[in-house]
Amino acid sequence: MREPIELTDATLDTVFNGTKPALILFTNGDGLRGDFKVAFNKAADERNDVVFARIDPTKNPEAASRFGVSDKPVLVAWYCGEEVVRRSRPWGTDLPLAIEQVLAAYKENPAEDTANGDAVDDDAPKAVEKAERAAPAKVYDKPVAVTDATFEAEVLDSDLPVLVDFWAAWCGPCRQIAPALEKLAAEFAGQIKIAKVNVDENPGLAQAFRVQSIPNLMIIKGRTMLFNQPGALPEAVMRDLIKQAIAVEVPAPETIPGKATPKQ
Repeated sequence: MREPIELTDATLDTVFNGTKPALILFTNGDGLRGDFKVAFNKAADERNDVVFARIDPTKNPEAASRFGVSDKPVLVAWYCGEEVVRRSRPWGTDLPLAIEQVLAAYKENPAEDTANGDAVDDDAPKAVEKAERAAPAKVYDKPVAVTDATFEAEVLDSDLPVLVDFWAAWCGPCRQIAPALEKLAAEFAGQIKIAKVNVDENPGLAQAFRVQSIPNLMIIKGRTMLFNQPGALPEAVMRDLIKQAIAVEVPAPETIPGKATPKQ
């Protein structure tokens, strides 16, 4: 029986950058409906026109942040660099429609190198294995969503300094600075990562860092907190803070895992 391809952060793009339409299931197994699991595995075994893949977002924080998912099951249909369908906690009956929609997108804009048909699908596991051996460094040109589960990997263990924006959907000042953060993420892509923490969805992080007012902007580099201040800062001020964070040398601190050390 042919099973869905197991993906990781390092191998995710082998499917998303492929020429075949794909259905990717983000799940760690918790909350996955039994009827959907059966339908998904059956379709992976029987169909050759769609790539079926699975990834655990709790073990792959980059994928979780990139697609804004947590530990709840999410089905994403993807083709030619675009998300075609998204279903949270999908039912088995959601699968046929997702397949139909992603194949419709494929028929509207067929990729040039799918002439080999099943060869693309057959080679997908080999491409995954190759990508695991040599995965390119990720460049962040947009803010990434960070959760309680992904904060340590995305922020504390980041190779880049990280500007963290604690925000909420109902917060007017948060919406006010959002365009500037988008602009700065693109301007300093490859030099800094901008992470967004929704305090309503991730109260543990807000409590851990004693965030009492939002927006609250924090800069962490090498597990060291360089800056922490509430309020909607002007774009020019945020740009200066980013430049300082990039330039500053931070010695590797001896910290307890999961904690950031305030800069003295």
